[in-house]
Order: sequence, then structure tokens, then C-alpha cells
Amino acid sequence: MRTRNFTIAAAALVSCATSIHAETLSYPIVDTGQTVAYGDDPGQDAHYAGNAPSYQVHDGTVTDTVTGLMWTKDPGAKMTYAEALKNAAQCRVGGHSDWRLPTIKELYSLIKLDGIDPDPHATDTSRLKPFIDRTVFDFKYGDPTKGERIIDSQFATSTKYVSTTMGGNETLFGVNFADGRIKGYPIKSRRGEKTFHVLYVRGKSDYGVNQFKDNDDGTITDAATGLTWMKADSGRGMDWPTALKYAEEMKLAGHSDWRLPSAKELQSIVDYTRSPDTTGSAAINPIFECTALKNEGGNKDYAHYWSSSTHVGTRSNTTATYFAFGRSLGWMGEDGQKTLMDVHGAGSQRSDPKTGDASKFPYGRGPQGDVIRIYNMVRLVRGGGVKLVDAPVVKEIEQKKSGKRERPQQPSETQRKKPEPNRGQSGAAFIKREDKNGDGKVSKEEFGGPDAHFDRFDKNKDGVLTEDEAPKGRPQGSQRPQRP
Repeated sequence: MRTRNFTIAAAALVSCATSIHAETLSYPIVDTGQTVAYGDDPGQDAHYAGNAPSYQVHDGTVTDTVTGLMWTKDPGAKMTYAEALKNAAQCRVGGHSDWRLPTIKELYSLIKLDGIDPDPHATDTSRLKPFIDRTVFDFKYGDPTKGERIIDSQFATSTKYVSTTMGGNETLFGVNFADGRIKGYPIKSRRGEKTFHVLYVRGKSDYGVNQFKDNDDGTITDAATGLTWMKADSGRGMDWPTALKYAEEMKLAGHSDWRLPSAKELQSIVDYTRSPDTTGSAAINPIFECTALKNEGGNKDYAHYWSSSTHVGTRSNTTATYFAFGRSLGWMGEDGQKTLMDVHGAGSQRSDPKTGDASKFPYGRGPQGDVIRIYNMVRLVRGGGVKLVDAPVVKEIEQKKSGKRERPQQPSETQRKKPEPNRGQSGAAFIKREDKNGDGKVSKEEFGGPDAHFDRFDKNKDGVLTEDEAPKGRPQGSQRPQRP
């Protein structure tokens, strides 16, 4: 196992070295800013230092000294996608007339993963931290007095999804700097045109453009980022600690310094011109090999891939970030009438519990019922000028009444390949499965699904679910993803 000992003086040298390295690249990856490790697992995002975020603030503009891109500082009032395009051509901030709506890769370069994902039902933002440098950019959470959630701080990009989401809606990718995710957002829905915050960008136009080369040794080098990738993926899903261990033990093409990529490194190889529904492939350049699977609906699809970055929320630091290189599925609709669909688009960035049992989330989780897999695939990376560093460790915490978090045994090969039968469940079975403290009831904290679903099940509004209120059965056609 590789050592994590690293002196403060050496860390200072890393900052200097990686800045110099960035100047030679057309697509330098900015470090996520995650400097704390969560739990004792080695190989986390915080154990590697890359190009530290660095900005110069001018009159109304911000220059990113790592990427070379210049940004508007103030996103102003929210606007529709059409307005964002129109206003870019009219923007004259800083005396410049060549502003443009950024691509998803340009905008994601600004994300900092030291933020805190809020409870979407909360209204107090005083103890929160957004996923963007608030000392540099103007940032506002959603305004509950206007009917918004505090997480309604989505920023638009020029990158449209090549397929559709939510059952046929034209969609653009955006970054939510309030909750730290990339999602595809319908440009227009039954509620009308969606509005976004907007940061305009100017400068180099090749940021985000890859320059891949097959090294004929099982690896792919990207000259644009300086990163070298495994050509093939892991071929099987694994939980997050196992993924970190897999990276630590990997020896390939004469190298043993492979690592699980950070979220920003992993996003660099997403190909937003591809999707299962339009190109019959994963959202990645075909120079890479991708293992196909059968998704929860029994259809051919592609996996979620783990990053080394923890997704920290107000309730938990036991989830990690992944990218969906296949459909970004979720369960939509009323209970008993839920439909599995692509809700956020191939190329979205969401999060999964680092360990656990995915069967406890039969309807997914979150407002769009994001499918939970936990056993995600892995594609390792090396190079890019990053260096090993020491990182302070924070204990993994999940605010559950049960207290302890158990790590399940990895499923056998037979269990991974055999689809789970579509069984129903009784109310008693649900209570037995979800009741963590043994009181014969399920509280909202113990409930494995979205809060909104709990509220619908809780008929008498007493804050707990009893056997007669428990959901009966699981959605038709639901099964765990399997390799075809």
C-alpha cells in the first residue's frame, strides 16, 4: 500500500509544481478543493493534491489562473435558456464583447467539493457552504419566499443533452452550486420555461476538448489533461471502499500509482455528444472499453462510475460522487404508478451511499427518485501532476437512529448476474426491514426513500409508519442492474 506521509514543505512544492504543469496543458483539471478524508480508507480525493483553485478578481470579472478562462462575477437575475443565449451576445462586462454561455466542462471547472449539500426542505442557509468559491463569485441560494427551495441555484450551460429526459423533454446540462451536482434540466415543461443563474465565460475555446491516444498497453493518455486512464473498466460493480482498495492494489502497464479519479478528473472523460439512446453507447469516447449492463428496467445500459470524492451533506458524509455514463435513471410518478425513466441524462453527476444494500431503495432516492446502486464500476487514472499528501481524517457520520453503519458482504458472482425476481412485500416485511431501533414503527429518519414519499405514506401524520401504512410491493419491472 502506498504511503500517505507528506510534509508541509513538500505540499508547498506540489502547489508550485502543479501550477507549472497546468501551463503546458490545454485542459488542466482544477483540484476539487476537498482536503479532508472521511474515514480511514486510503486513496480518497483529499489524499491527492492537484492544481489548487486560483483566481484574480477584477472589476466585475474573475480570471481563473489555472484554466486561463475569464468569468463574469455576478450571475444576476435568473433567466431562461433562450434569454441566456441572447444576453451573452449583449454582455459587455469588463469592457469585453466576446462573452459566451459556458459548456458543461467549462462551468464544472469552477465547482469546489468542500461544500455542504443542504436538506432541500430546510430554509436556513446560515450554516451552509456552497460548491463554488463564495469569496470570489456572487452566489445566492434559492429564495423560499418566492416559492423556491434553497437548493434551487442551478446554473445554465450551452451543453444540451443529445437525448431527452423526463419522458421526452429537451434538456440542457447545468451545475447546481447549492447541492454540488450536474443534472440535465428540461428547458421547458408543463410548468413553463425553467430559469437559471448564468455565469458567462470568455477566452480559450479548447478547454474541455480531449486529445486521446491509445498506448496499446491497456491505457489511454489524454494530452489535453495530462492524465492516463485504464482503457477497460473494472468489469464489475463494487462499493466505494472496495473501489479505493482496487485502485491501491492495481498494477497495469508497468505502473502501480493508479488511483480512483476525483470527480473533476472523471468528468473530463465524459463525452456529452454520446448517449445510450442516440449512439447506442456510454457517454464516453469509443476509444475506451465500457462494460454494458441491464438496468433496473431490464434494458441494455451502462454503469455509474465511482469517483474518489465524498459528497458531504448536512445529515451525512457517507455518500460519494459518481458519474452516470449510461442513462441517469429515476422513478417518477405517484406511489404504485411509478415509471422508470432517464431523469438527468447520461453525463450527470450524482451520489450513492458508499456501502449498503441497494434493495432498501426500491424507488430510488431524492425528488426524482434517483436509482441507488452502490455497486458501481471503476475506471482508474494516473498522472496529471497530482501528488500524494497527508489529509486530516473526519469520522464517517450518518445521522440515523440506529447509530452504527454496517458494511454488507460483497454479493457472489451468481447474485450479481441473476436478476432479482419481482416480488411484492407485505407491510410487516417493510417494517421489519426499515425499523432500525426495534420499536415496531418506521420514523422518517429510518425511512430509506425520499421525505416526500414518507409524508404520503404517513396517513395520520403522526411522524411514523405502522404496518397498515407501509408501502405494499415494489414497482413493476424493477430489478438490479446486471451485465447482459
